Amino acid sequence: MTRLALVTGGTRGIGAAISRELARVGYRVAAVYLGNAESAEALRQEIGCAVFKWDVADYLACEAGVHNVVRTFGGPIEILVNNAGITRDVMLHKMSPQQWDSVITCDLTSCFNMCHATIGTMREHGFGRIINVSSINGQKGQVGQTNYSAAKAGMIGFTKALALESAAKGITVNAIAPGYIATDMVTAVSTEVLQGIQAQIPIGRFGQPDEIARIVTFLVSEEAKFITGATITANGGQYMA
Repeated sequence: MTRLALVTGGTRGIGAAISRELARVGYRVAAVYLGNAESAEALRQEIGCAVFKWDVADYLACEAGVHNVVRTFGGPIEILVNNAGITRDVMLHKMSPQQWDSVITCDLTSCFNMCHATIGTMREHGFGRIINVSSINGQKGQVGQTNYSAAKAGMIGFTKALALESAAKGITVNAIAPGYIATDMVTAVSTEVLQGIQAQIPIGRFGQPDEIARIVTFLVSEEAKFITGATITANGGQYMA
């Protein structure tokens, strides 16, 4: 039976591109979303995936959601892509506890929630692929993003530790650190700011969501089974870790 992949934040931006690419190469796809039902339904109709709504920051919701996905498909989740994330940008001296907590919980704790709900079965079956979508700003930091940078840096440490725990069980765990990708979140800022960002990218352009998606399909493939604990950077040369 074709392997089942679950993508959080899987119906918009980079997540939608990952869902499309996984479906294109033949995986069954469950795309998780929270806020935009219209985009979720559009993607479902476009690629024939299944869409599920829950808050990945809520442990019990993740536990119930994973159970629902497994029941719906009649088989285990073998590929997990932790892509869901938010930003609440503000300088630290003006940041509220809520702005800190919401980003840490959605962007980092969600990785624990989703991995905890799926890795036991992966270990039992002797196979699993986990991809955590971090960020260039988790590697180099960014003004106004102490919360986001901390969460995304935490994902990289989480990835390395879980990879060590899981390698003997046939499970690989890797991270991707995209640079600035042409998604709604990035392009919503002013033209002046966009031009300033683009000028800092040696390749001279923003990345495209499908360029990140193709890294995911490689990392979950048989060709990448010797790669684990790695962080793959895709940033147009903007930052060399």
